Amino acid sequence: MKYFIFFFALFLGVPIGTNLAVKYEKIEKIVFFLMIFFTVETVTINFVSREFYRGTSRGFEIGLVDLAMLIIWQVMKRRNDLFPKLEKPPGTALYFSFFFFCWVSIINSASGYVVHSYFEIWKMLRMYAYFYVIYNYVNNWEKIEFLMKIIGIIIIYIGVIVLKQKYIDGMYQNAGPFPHQNSLVMYLIVFSSIVFSYLLNRRDVKFWYWLIVFGMAAISVISTLSRAGMFIFILASAIVWFYSFVQGFTLKKIGITLLLLVIAIAGVTKAMDSIMERFETAPEESGLTRIILAKTAVKMANDKLFGIGLNNFGVKVNPPYEYGIDIYPYLHKGKMPPEDFEERNGLVETAYLSIAAETGWHNLIIYLALLFYFLHMNFSNMKRLRFYPYQFFSIGLMGGLIVIYLESTLEWVLRQTNNFYQLMMMFAIIAATRKLYLKQEL
Repeated sequence: MKYFIFFFALFLGVPIGTNLAVKYEKIEKIVFFLMIFFTVETVTINFVSREFYRGTSRGFEIGLVDLAMLIIWQVMKRRNDLFPKLEKPPGTALYFSFFFFCWVSIINSASGYVVHSYFEIWKMLRMYAYFYVIYNYVNNWEKIEFLMKIIGIIIIYIGVIVLKQKYIDGMYQNAGPFPHQNSLVMYLIVFSSIVFSYLLNRRDVKFWYWLIVFGMAAISVISTLSRAGMFIFILASAIVWFYSFVQGFTLKKIGITLLLLVIAIAGVTKAMDSIMERFETAPEESGLTRIILAKTAVKMANDKLFGIGLNNFGVKVNPPYEYGIDIYPYLHKGKMPPEDFEERNGLVETAYLSIAAETGWHNLIIYLALLFYFLHMNFSNMKRLRFYPYQFFSIGLMGGLIVIYLESTLEWVLRQTNNFYQLMMMFAIIAATRKLYLKQEL
C-alpha cells in the first residue's frame, strides 16, 4: 500500500502539483512551504528498508519533501520568465569531492552491507538536489521574507507538539516531531538564532509575535532536558547578540536584551527542578561510552586509508571485527553482542570521527573545508550587508552554524536526514544571498 501511495503521488500528484504551481503563485508558495516543513515532519518511505540498523541511513528513503522539491524544480524549468537560468551553486566542487571519497570507501564495506553504503549515497544525492533547487529558487529578497514566515510557523508547530508531549502525554524528555531530542535541539538552534537576529536587527517586525516564536523555541530546547542543548542554545544566542551589537547599539537592542534576560531567569527558575534532576541523574556510563566509541572510530580511520565503508560503523564496531572490543562490556553488561547485526551497537557520538572512520581522514578534511567554506561566505555576506535589512539572516547564521559545528563534536545528528536537509538549506541561502548582492539587487 505504501508503494502504491508513493507512485500515485509521484506520477499523478507531482504533475498536477506542477501545473497548479505554474499557474497559481499561491500554490507555488504552498509547495515551497511544504518543501521546508517536511524536513521537520518527515513523511517518507524506505525501499530495501533496514529499520533496525543502527546507522546514518536505513534504506533508499524518499519523502514528501523530495516530491515538493520535484515540483519546485519543474516550476523553475517551465517559468523561464522568472527563472531564466538555473545555475550550479557555489561549493558544488567541494561537495562532490566529499561525495566521491564517500563512494570510494564502499570498497571496504562489509560483505552483505554494501547496500547500506548506497543508502547513504542516495541520501547525499537527494541533499545536493535540495541544495540546488533552493539556491536557484531564492532569486530575490522577497523569498527570504517568505522563508522567515515559514520558520516562524515551523517553530510554533514544534513548540505545540513539545508542550503536548510534556503536559498532556507526561513525557520526561521531549523530542517533538524529531527522532531524538538532540535532533530537535540542533534544528531549533539554527532557526531560533535567525529569529533572535530578526528581533534584534529588523525595525519592521511584529515584535510580540516573534518574541513568542523565540520563546517557543527556548521552551522546546529546555524541554529536551539536554544538558549540551541548553548550553549551546545560550551560546548561539550570545553569538547573535554579540554580532548584532557590533553592528551598532540601539535602544531597541538593549530593551530586548533586558526583557529576554528577565524572561529567561523566570523560565529557568520554573524549570530548575527538572534541569537539576537531569544533571544529577545523568549516567556516568554515557560519557565513558562516548570516549570509547571515539577511540574505536580513530582505530578504524587509522586502519583503512579510505575508511571502513560508508554507513558501516554500526557493523564493524561488532565482532568478528576487533575495532570495538573495548566497548562490549559497557554496552552489553559484560556479554558479547547479539549475533544479529541489525540489533547491535550503533554510532560514534561525533559526526566528524564518524566520517573519518567510515571514509578516511582525508575526507574529514574535505568535509571540514565544506563546512567552513560556507561559514566564511556567510561572514562575508554579513559584512557586505551591513546597514541593509537582510543582514539579520547572516548574523543569525553566524550563531547557528558556529554552534552546530561545535555540537557535532559531541553528536552525529548533523548526518540525520532532518538536520542534513536543514544544513543544505542554510548553505543554499548563504550562496543565494551572495548571488543577490553580487547582482546588486539590494
